[in-house]
Amino acid sequence: MADDLRLQAEQRARILIDRQLREAGWVVQDRSEINLFVGTGVAVREAIMAKGHGRVDYLLYVNQRVVGVIEAKPEGTPLSGVEWQSAMYAEGLPPAVRLKALTRDGRLPFVFEASGSETHFTNGYDPQPRARRIFAFPQPGALARIVRGAEADPKRPTWRAKVRHLPPLDVAPLRPAQITAIEGVEHSLAEQRFDRSLVQMATGAGKTYTAVTECYRLLKHGGFTRVLFLVDRNNLADQTLAEFQNYRTPDDGRRFTELYNVDKLTSAGMLGSSSVVISTIQRVYKVLACDTAPEGDDPGLDGYVPDAPVSVVYSAGMPPETFDLVIVDEAHRSIYGVWRGVLEYFDAHIVGLTATPGKQTFGFFRQNLVSEYTYPQSVADNVNVDFDLYRIKTQISSQGSKIDAGTVVPKVDRRTRVQRLETLDEDLEYTHKQLDRAVTATSQIRLVLETFRDKLFTEIFPDRHTVPKTLIFCKDDAHAEEVVTTVREVFGKGNDFATKITYSARDPKGQLQAFRTSASLRIAVTVDMIATGTDVKPLECVFFMRDVRSAAYFEQMKGRGARTITAADFQAVTPDATQKTRFVIVDAVGVTEHDFVDPPLNRDKGISLKQLLDKAATLTLTEAETATLASRLAALELQLTPDERTELDAVAGGSVRGIVRGLVDAVDPDTQARAIAGAADPEAAVQDLLDTAVRPVAANPQLRQRILELRRTHDRIIDEVSVDVLEDAYGMVDTSRARSIVESWRVYLDEHRDEITAFQLLMEARERRIAFADIKELAERIQRPPRNWTIDLIWAAHQAIEARRVRHSDRHTLTDLVSLIRYTIGQDKELVPYAEKVRERYAGWLRQQEQAGATFTETERWWLDRMAEVIAASAGINPDDLDNTPFTERGGIDGAIRDLGPRTATLIDQLNTELTA
Repeated sequence: MADDLRLQAEQRARILIDRQLREAGWVVQDRSEINLFVGTGVAVREAIMAKGHGRVDYLLYVNQRVVGVIEAKPEGTPLSGVEWQSAMYAEGLPPAVRLKALTRDGRLPFVFEASGSETHFTNGYDPQPRARRIFAFPQPGALARIVRGAEADPKRPTWRAKVRHLPPLDVAPLRPAQITAIEGVEHSLAEQRFDRSLVQMATGAGKTYTAVTECYRLLKHGGFTRVLFLVDRNNLADQTLAEFQNYRTPDDGRRFTELYNVDKLTSAGMLGSSSVVISTIQRVYKVLACDTAPEGDDPGLDGYVPDAPVSVVYSAGMPPETFDLVIVDEAHRSIYGVWRGVLEYFDAHIVGLTATPGKQTFGFFRQNLVSEYTYPQSVADNVNVDFDLYRIKTQISSQGSKIDAGTVVPKVDRRTRVQRLETLDEDLEYTHKQLDRAVTATSQIRLVLETFRDKLFTEIFPDRHTVPKTLIFCKDDAHAEEVVTTVREVFGKGNDFATKITYSARDPKGQLQAFRTSASLRIAVTVDMIATGTDVKPLECVFFMRDVRSAAYFEQMKGRGARTITAADFQAVTPDATQKTRFVIVDAVGVTEHDFVDPPLNRDKGISLKQLLDKAATLTLTEAETATLASRLAALELQLTPDERTELDAVAGGSVRGIVRGLVDAVDPDTQARAIAGAADPEAAVQDLLDTAVRPVAANPQLRQRILELRRTHDRIIDEVSVDVLEDAYGMVDTSRARSIVESWRVYLDEHRDEITAFQLLMEARERRIAFADIKELAERIQRPPRNWTIDLIWAAHQAIEARRVRHSDRHTLTDLVSLIRYTIGQDKELVPYAEKVRERYAGWLRQQEQAGATFTETERWWLDRMAEVIAASAGINPDDLDNTPFTERGGIDGAIRDLGPRTATLIDQLNTELTA
C-alpha cells in the first residue's frame, strides 16, 4: 500500500515536471519516441544509463548533445538528500551516449533535482559547483549559452568563475565610500557565500553612479549578460537612465550606452537586445503576469502595495534566468515583504542599495552588509551637508479643533474638487491626525506659512533676502493644492514662484527640472513624487506639513536637502547665497519628535567655534560639542578654496577631512558600542574615544589659530542693532579709486600676458575661442591677495570713469571677464556684458539665416536657444555639453541629432564662431 502511494506521488510529480519543462520550451519524449531534431531542447523520460546506474528520470539534450539529468521525486522530498542519486546518473552515461555527450571532468554539467513544487540546479561549470534552488527549469537556449561560454573560456566558463578575476578597479573618479561598496559587492560575488549583498550608503553619496560602475565591470569583465535595475518610482527611471547615458567608461572613455543597450521596461515587455533593464518592481510583476502597464508615470501602479504577498507564475517571455544581477535602488520599502516573490523569481544575485536599511531589509539580505556609509560620515567627507531643525507649532496642528453645529462650511468632492456649502447638523470635532485628510483648516495652513515667511530672514536664514529653494511635503494631492495656493498668497507672488509637483500636475518632469535650474521658482509642493531618489541640489529647506511614521521614508525625504552643490551652480539659482553648507528641516507637524529621528551633528548652536576649539585644547568637549565641532569644521571645509584647503591640511599635518571623520566616528553609537564592549568603565571608554578623536586639534595650536583666521575670512557679520546717521551726501563721484583699479587691471594684463591663457587666446586668431576653465582660472587668480579683485569691482570701476561706454549690469558672470579683456586690449569699443553681446549676436545670426532662406522649426529653435544660453554662460559649447542639463530632458546628444539632423555639428560650430567672436 505504501509503495502504491509513493508511486502515485512520483507520477503526480512527473506530470508537474513534464508541464514545467514544456512551459520552459523543452520537448518531452518517451525513450521509444526519441527525436533529437524536433527542437533545441529535448527531455527524454526513463533513459537507460550505464550498467549499475539504472534509469534516469529525464535525460536532457541541447542541440542533439546530452548535457544534463533530472532526478524526479515526490512533492515534499528533501531534494538535498537525493543529490547523490542525480550525481550518479550524471556520471553514468552508457558508452554509446557518451560519444555525443557534453561532459566536464567525466560528468554531465547540468544536474537537477525536482519534485514539481521545488527545483534544485547544479551548474557543473561553476567553481565549487553546488545546488541552488531555482523557480523553474532554464530554457534550452539558456543552457546552450552557458555551454558556448564554457567552450569560449574553459578556465573561467561562468560569471561565478569570472568575478574571481576582475581587473583592478579604477578609483580615480570614485569617492572612498563608492570604492568600498564596489569592492564589497565584488568580494561577496567572488566568495559566493551569499546570493544577496546589501550596500548601505547615505543619501547623496552616489549610489546610482556606484551601481552603474559595477554594472559596467560585470558586463565587460564578469561574464554577466543582463542586469535588472529596480527603481523606487517610475519617474526615477529617467534619472537612472540618464546616469547610464552620461557614464564614461574608464578604459576608452566611451559612453556606457555606446557599448550596451539600456532600456526602460515597457508595456510590451523587455527588448531582447537590452543589457540593462530599468523598471519598478510593480511593472516587472505586470510583465510576469502577461499584463500591460502604461508607458508614463502612474502613481496608482508604481506606488501600489498589495495587502498580501504576491504570487508569481512562470513567464516564458521573462524566464527566471533572464537576469544575472538584480539591483534594487532605495532597497528599504515593501519590496522585501509583499513583493519578495518577484525578486526570488529570478536566478540572479541581488544587490540592494539603501541609505536606511530596516530589520526586514537586513533579514532579506541574510545580514550580508558589504559596505556601510552613514549620513554623519558623508557630512564629514563633504559629500552631504549637515542640517538644522526649525519647529513651527500651532494649536490646531497639535490638538485639532471643533466646528459648532449650525456652521455653514465648504465641502469639497475629493474626486471632482467641486465645492458646495453645507450646514453642519452636529458639532464636528477633529484631531490633529485628521487634519488635511478629513478636514482642511485653512487658518492652520496660512498661519504655518506666514510664520515661515516672517521667520525666514530673521531666524532660519538670517543673512539672506531671497527665499531659499524649499520643498514642502503634503499629505495628499488635495492638501498640496491648498498649500501651493496659500504659499503664493502669503508671499504675494505668482505662479512662477511656487508650483505643485505631483503625478497629477501638468508636466511634472518639466516642473521638476525647472525647480532645479530656475532662479524664479523657489517653492515646490509635493506628496510622494520627489520623496525618494530625486536630486535637487540647490534645495535648502525641507518642509514637513505631513507626518511620516517610517524611519526609512523620513530619511529619504530628509535626504532631498542634503546634496552638496558647487558655489557657481548654487549662486546661479540662488543669487544671494555664497556656499551651501547646511539645509533646514522645517517641521510643522512634529515629525522630528519621533524617536527614530537622529539629531544633526550641529547639536549645540549656542557655542562659538572659538569656544569649541578652546575646549578641545583642554580636552573638555562633551559628546554633543564634539559632534558640533565636526559639523562646524565640515561646513568650513566646504567654503575653503583649493589653496586654502591645501594650506590647512599642511598645518594639520594631514587631512582636515580625516580629522572631521574621526570626530564623527567618535560620536557614532556603533563605534561607541564596540568601545564599551567588555570595558570595566563604559563611561571612561567613551570619553577616551572622544579624547583620541579630538587630539589632532588639541595638540596643534597653530591649526586652531588658522581655523579661526579662515573662519573670519569667510564670515561676514550682519549688524541689525546699530542705527546709522547720515553725515553728508555728494553730487560728485570721487573717481580716483576707480582710476587706480582700471590702471592696475591694465598693467596686470600687460605684465602677465604670457601667463594668462585666456589673454593669449584673445590676442590670437579669431577661431581660437576661450575655454571656460581658462576664464575660471583667471577669475581665481585676480581674487587672491593682494589684489582681491572681482569682476563686479573692475566693471564698476570702468563704469565710474567711462560711463558712456560701459553698459550697466546688476549681476555679472565669469564670462564677463572676456568682455573686460577685449575692452581693455582695444578689441571692443564698448564694454558690454558677455551674455548680452551673445544674445545680440544670436539675434543677428537668426536674421542672417532667415535672409538666406533657412528656417527653423519650434523644436529646432528649442535646441538653438539653449545652445546660445550655454555659450552666454560658458563662452562656448561642445558636443559633450549636450549630455548635460537642460539638454538631457530631450535626450541629450542623441536627441539633438534626432531633432537637428546631420546639421548638428555644423550648427554648433557656427554658433561658436558667430556668438563668441
